[in-house]
Amino acid sequence: MPTLRGELETSALGFTLMHEHLFLQTPALYDNYPQLFDREAEVAAAAAFCEEARAAGVDTIVDVTTFDLARDIRLMAEVAERTELQVIAATGVHLRVPNYFRRKTPDRVVELYLHDINVGIAGTSIRAGALKIATEEYEPDDELQLRAIALAHRASGVPIMTHSNPFAGSGNDQQRVFAAEGVDLSRVVVGHSGDSTDLDYLSGLMERGSTIGMDRFGSGLNATTEERIETIAKLCERGYADRMVLSHDTSPHMQGVPREILDQALPEANFLTIPNVVVPGLRRLGVPEEQIETMTIGNPRRIFEAQGAY
Repeated sequence: MPTLRGELETSALGFTLMHEHLFLQTPALYDNYPQLFDREAEVAAAAAFCEEARAAGVDTIVDVTTFDLARDIRLMAEVAERTELQVIAATGVHLRVPNYFRRKTPDRVVELYLHDINVGIAGTSIRAGALKIATEEYEPDDELQLRAIALAHRASGVPIMTHSNPFAGSGNDQQRVFAAEGVDLSRVVVGHSGDSTDLDYLSGLMERGSTIGMDRFGSGLNATTEERIETIAKLCERGYADRMVLSHDTSPHMQGVPREILDQALPEANFLTIPNVVVPGLRRLGVPEEQIETMTIGNPRRIFEAQGAY
């Protein structure tokens, strides 16, 4: 499978964080005021951020930054060259859906995604290894975007990673549209599910086949770190360890927010909280080592090994 540094055997994925970002930026600001971004300094800082994670036992991250979040694949590749951490890139769209996408049939959008997957992103040979889609409260426009992702997935076999709002039940909406397009829901990760402690909602997503992303650790949003750990432990006890993956949904660089300020406000918003806090917390609550390994190593490998169009 493709990474920023070339092809990788799925057996070498190791401990994987499934929903992260190397850079989070505002596209128009980044393009028009490059003086706000010290490229060399930020690349060095991001590489150091990744190396800390690598030293803590993280082997791979999935960077789900899309073009409308100012994805710069060359910038990301510069970071990858300075760290042993493996990085998988994504294609798709977040919440800033351009009018071009809204005015086209899904097929026209699918062509763009498949180019990123089969040829390369933004004129490079770096191929996307995941499809990303974001929806909040369900709106009619969402269906076209979800269908485009579903069709690109069916044509490529690349797994789907979503941004969802569990409080609006958008994971259910995502699954409904994907299923209508013939998507095998076991090849979908419903992201940000960890914001919720509603075991019935979370169990429902998994019972329909999807893996849930227990991410946003350290974000300060909706649930505390301890509540998130407890929710995972309860779901493990119910037998769902084979349907969860872990992540932070954070970034070394968030444009406009100096890292030192972010570290003060959200000290757990880094790539270290899961290996250093969450995993020990799960052990403390009695989650067996085998289940922890399943969530951090086994499930990511399973998701990326389910390849091929269908």
